[in-house]
Amino acid sequence: MPTATPAPLQRDASQPLAEQLAQRFAQRIRERLLLPGARLPSVRDCARQYAVSPHTVVAAYDQLQAAGLLEARRQRGFFVREQRAAPARPARATQAGPRQAPVDATALIRGMLEADAARATGLGTLPTEWLDPALLQSALRRLREADEVALQLGYGDPSGDLRLRDALAQRLGDLGVRAEPAQILTTHGATHALDLIIRTQLQAGDAVLVDDPGWGILYARLAQAGIKLLSVPRGAGGPDLEVLATLAARHQPRAYLTVSVLHNPTGHSLNLADAHRLLRLADEHDFFIVEDDSYGFLAPEHSPRLAALDGLRRVTYVSGFSKVLTPAWRVGYLAAAPERLSALTDTKLLDGLTSSPVLERAVALCLEQGGLRRHAQRLRERLAGARQQVLALAAAHGFRWASPPEGLFGWLDAGVDTERIAQPLLDQGWLIAPGALFSPTRRPGSLMRVNLATSRDPAFWRALRRAAQG
Repeated sequence: MPTATPAPLQRDASQPLAEQLAQRFAQRIRERLLLPGARLPSVRDCARQYAVSPHTVVAAYDQLQAAGLLEARRQRGFFVREQRAAPARPARATQAGPRQAPVDATALIRGMLEADAARATGLGTLPTEWLDPALLQSALRRLREADEVALQLGYGDPSGDLRLRDALAQRLGDLGVRAEPAQILTTHGATHALDLIIRTQLQAGDAVLVDDPGWGILYARLAQAGIKLLSVPRGAGGPDLEVLATLAARHQPRAYLTVSVLHNPTGHSLNLADAHRLLRLADEHDFFIVEDDSYGFLAPEHSPRLAALDGLRRVTYVSGFSKVLTPAWRVGYLAAAPERLSALTDTKLLDGLTSSPVLERAVALCLEQGGLRRHAQRLRERLAGARQQVLALAAAHGFRWASPPEGLFGWLDAGVDTERIAQPLLDQGWLIAPGALFSPTRRPGSLMRVNLATSRDPAFWRALRRAAQG
């Protein structure tokens, strides 16, 4: 009896032919149309049946072997594997005792990784259900086979994938930052970019200006490097430039590390007048500025960046994609003057040779096709709705904000020492981020960071009010 001709593969689809072929066989195996021990067509026969190249068939069979559905027998061919029952998952290790409220930034990160995101109101990222896995999958599928092989077989460019740097130069241009691809260095995320700057441009004993409040991980990295921290109070109007000027005159700092747009943890942004004044102070006191724009995709359009006003003269610009794409894709970058970039590239090489060319190319595709821009717009719209919900809940339960929330975060005044109520709330399953975790001196206080995307449950606000009332 002649063998039926299989349905042709879709050659105009974005999904590679090898992946289509692998999925077709996988479906037949799972539906028991191909039983364990059944032999698949030889590479040559399969290529003829589906009108594809032998290379495509080999790639499809490799995928099936990786999925545990197929096995290759020497000089005999490819056979369907016996599907063994999956081993029982070991029970999650029980903790030695009750969970402890975070006492520093590192503990907060551990807590966020362990916590139920729906009850982690101090979370520093968007909930996973707000991300767009289809955008990521589409980018990976669009990697042409030839490009993918070439990317996987080499170390990649030390400066980063050129196609990504081209796309980043366009992104920066949209923000008003004029930067050539040669002025951009890719990194393993924004945190890695900051680490490269600390290790390359600072040394033990240097004094550095930092926002207070600010991101505790940055404080820890600077302190570990022997850097002296000079706290610049950050209020509703941005950094206190009078204090900054006094500190600069007294201590001759090497740098100011700051977040100008959607500051973490307060959520507010630097206004244009203060941005210009800050740049004049940098000139007057001869310090450079590191601008962390990690949350920039969530900011309103046309928010002023220091790097745009300065032209990357004194400002080094840092950003990344984990906040809007996925934390699993550790892709970040920095843009700087050429005289700074050379030494930073050398540090990156010594640190780990190069960054992932495959992930960088996938991010480039997300940028090039406009998918990331549209995703970011949807996130901003969704955050605007969440912000209104949280503002209403906070007001209904008698709480006020230190400044109007923007972006992902709000800086809430709970009326009591938030470190004191952190443990009782955690015992009820609510992970909060007390304000002391964002202070270089761990100064206690009544403030706390609130993630607007994860704090929309009225039950949290009832629990917070009970804890605050004691």
